[in-house]
Amino acid sequence: MTQPEFDVLIIGAGLSGIGVARYLKTRCPDQRFAILESKPRIGGTWDLFRYPGIRSDSDMHTMGYAFKPWTNARAIADGGAILNYIRETAEENHLTQMIRFDHQVKSATWSSAEQIWRLEVLHDGGIRSLTCRFLFSCAGYYRHHEGYLPEWPGYEDYQGQLVHPQFWPEDLDYSGKKIIVIGSGATAVTLTPTLAQKAAHVWQVQRSPTYVVSRPGEDEFANRLRRWLPEKLAYPITRWRTIFGSAKRRKRMVANLEGTRKMLIGAVAKELPPDYDWKTHFVPRYLPGQQRICAVPDGDMFRTLSEGKASMVTGEIRRFTPTGVEMTDGTHLEADLIITATGLVMESLGGLEIVVDGQAVDRSKLLIYKGFMYSNLPNLVYFTGYTNASWTLKVDLVADYACRLLRFMQRKGHTQVVPAANEADVANVNSALKFISGYVVRAAHRLPKHGKAWPWIHEQDYFWDRKTLKRGRIDDGTLQFSRGTPVRLPAAQIAEGSDQVAAE
Repeated sequence: MTQPEFDVLIIGAGLSGIGVARYLKTRCPDQRFAILESKPRIGGTWDLFRYPGIRSDSDMHTMGYAFKPWTNARAIADGGAILNYIRETAEENHLTQMIRFDHQVKSATWSSAEQIWRLEVLHDGGIRSLTCRFLFSCAGYYRHHEGYLPEWPGYEDYQGQLVHPQFWPEDLDYSGKKIIVIGSGATAVTLTPTLAQKAAHVWQVQRSPTYVVSRPGEDEFANRLRRWLPEKLAYPITRWRTIFGSAKRRKRMVANLEGTRKMLIGAVAKELPPDYDWKTHFVPRYLPGQQRICAVPDGDMFRTLSEGKASMVTGEIRRFTPTGVEMTDGTHLEADLIITATGLVMESLGGLEIVVDGQAVDRSKLLIYKGFMYSNLPNLVYFTGYTNASWTLKVDLVADYACRLLRFMQRKGHTQVVPAANEADVANVNSALKFISGYVVRAAHRLPKHGKAWPWIHEQDYFWDRKTLKRGRIDDGTLQFSRGTPVRLPAAQIAEGSDQVAAE
């Protein structure tokens, strides 16, 4: 058995990575670890996205860490405030010195004989190797270097400026310009009211509507409570109040989807002028819960539309023209600037190549184990969030569990843990997400899958996860522990050409 350079390597220094590192440092102080960050800065998503108005789409009392109070008056916070919060956490816990910046992980190879992960890492133009016993992936769920862009006829003919929000130019001046924002998700409904403050006019062009709801930008209860109580007491009260309130609303929604649909649409109609065509622009084709509901702070989107500073255009784009876009109904929109807020390219484990004992792993054939490990992949934990609640709620639970797992293995003398799935388990799958958002549907064929029964399921339920992860047994009968047993991948999980990988 080989002694690795690190006990744990964490991929990613964003909201998840910094939070997980803090758990590891405080709960498992004897573990040698480092954080590998592909960019030269902390922040992940909140460093990458820099478009005007960038903000959270859920409240920061649950999107913030359980261990660090969110003290900003804004519950739906801007990106800069969130980035500062992440940086503060890193500095307060002396984590910055644990980060290796400009380290992009390209592949991870597991050796049962050595009981280590060997990572190939791109740094300073060259590839270097790092080894660890455990790999924690906090790389998120999408490609940072590539946003999704549909193919439109005439796209190359457009003579104005084209921008994808994922790569916003720092020097872009949009004052006084006519702007088209293509998209209907959280990015589009954030950009439209923000750009409209300086633009000549903004048209938000969407193929079909999404559910949009106005939410207060500030949580008055939380702000009052902070004046009365110490922060360490006020924060958990607000956090739990929000968690229970959100869970109650979701339960009501699931019990009465049609009633929720009518309520959401009715609320939008009340926000807009009586003669506004909300039926065309704000009545989705799907039921609530099949995509994330877009929150707009203090109704800024509806106010912008009501004031005539922006317009909604719902329909298909026929083609781009030299001066704008032409819709299928013949409408032509002219613009100086077109912003393609058309979504993300979804990806698991940051896209890195995985090899186990010489066999390349087909990630699309992996089963999700309890929403944080994958079938037959040893000593690997990934951190992701909820689709129906704040991201960090799940990350906190998994970080706590991962530390319990490490301590359990240390006590028992184990060096390897594998969620063991057989051929029948791997063959009996469902889609990994019951979501119809475009970025999910486009990537479904290459993502890990759900099984038909627990534990091969990622439950979108905080209270279920809290029960099973914080109180459930580590040795649950599915996890197999050992000190070097070779991993046997089911044939379905071996990628084509893996014999060549092993030979090379």
